[in-house]
Amino acid sequence: MLGPLLRGTICLLAVSIVLCTVGPRSDASGSAAGLSIDDDDYAEGGGGGSSSFSFSFTFPETRPRGLVFGFYDETCPDAEEIVSSAVRKLYHADPNVAAALVRLFFHDCFIHGCDASVLLDGAYGRRSERDAGPNQSLRGFDAIDAIKRRVETACPGTVSCADILALAARDSLVLVGGPTYPVLTGRRDSDQSFYYDVGGNIPAPNATYAMTLEAFARRGFTERETVALLGAHSIGKVRCRFFRDRIYNFAGTGAPDDSIDPDMVGEMRALCGGDGEGAAPMEMGYYRQGREVGFGAHYYAELLEGRGILRADQQLTAGSTVRWVRVYASGARGEEVFRDDFAHAMVKLSALSPLTGSAGQIRISCSKRVEDNS
Repeated sequence: MLGPLLRGTICLLAVSIVLCTVGPRSDASGSAAGLSIDDDDYAEGGGGGSSSFSFSFTFPETRPRGLVFGFYDETCPDAEEIVSSAVRKLYHADPNVAAALVRLFFHDCFIHGCDASVLLDGAYGRRSERDAGPNQSLRGFDAIDAIKRRVETACPGTVSCADILALAARDSLVLVGGPTYPVLTGRRDSDQSFYYDVGGNIPAPNATYAMTLEAFARRGFTERETVALLGAHSIGKVRCRFFRDRIYNFAGTGAPDDSIDPDMVGEMRALCGGDGEGAAPMEMGYYRQGREVGFGAHYYAELLEGRGILRADQQLTAGSTVRWVRVYASGARGEEVFRDDFAHAMVKLSALSPLTGSAGQIRISCSKRVEDNS
């Protein structure tokens, strides 16, 4: 079990975000600090991509309800290391699992909060979130099941699937070069899945950026936080069917979307095949100097070059959001700001409407309610 001094040291080192508690079961409170940019330097049509930064600690205090640091210190002290070790093993077997777990976490938290409801199978005629259109391309369920089995072996009936998914998403991001950030724990699992709430609340891969911004705003995210979180698109893959119209017949014009760089259109068509139905998904991991790179702000630089794969990605370079794209694409300092913003936004995402205390349940199998296992 971590001692108070070691716990404090770890909290202070966690990407400049302080989310520490006095004890493993105390109420969580703390402040999250990060970088701020002078908006005037990046007003639409101005700045020209200037990289003038001002620093201030302006992020608001974060008080996720019922979540604490080190929730399992007494009941399952190795829980977080077991999850981390299992994620590393899965990643070395298949690096694509990292992006899959991150996307799975987003889709879970966007529907009634981070409660593992997306992991449930349909049962007894009930349809689950997994059956809804925007979730049918999700992957990573088997990976979460594998992690859960390892945790159950060490600590039966103790660690929630919701906490496992939150920890696995963070550990996955670190493995692909993303920032680390503190994950508070103490979530419990939903005893139901919300099939009918998925439509309209999860932005589809071919959604416009206005639809995407609106979906994030409904969850309390600012424009800046939304642009930062979309940086997760720097990793992973997407099927051609989600952007085929952009490279063959955009908006019924019979021509490609003219916001895409012509060379990029050729690359996308080559991967998708002549009919646009290509069997191989396109890498979301944008390219730099002819080689694939992992998580990072290079994604935003590619958008400024007209090389956004998804429609919503490319549209970030229009309207007020372009200022944040320019900030994040502005070299080493921009990368630093992006990583801090992304980490802060992930802490905020992780704290969306958790079930805690006596609410919900602790599932034995992440795909089944407790009562369905009997």
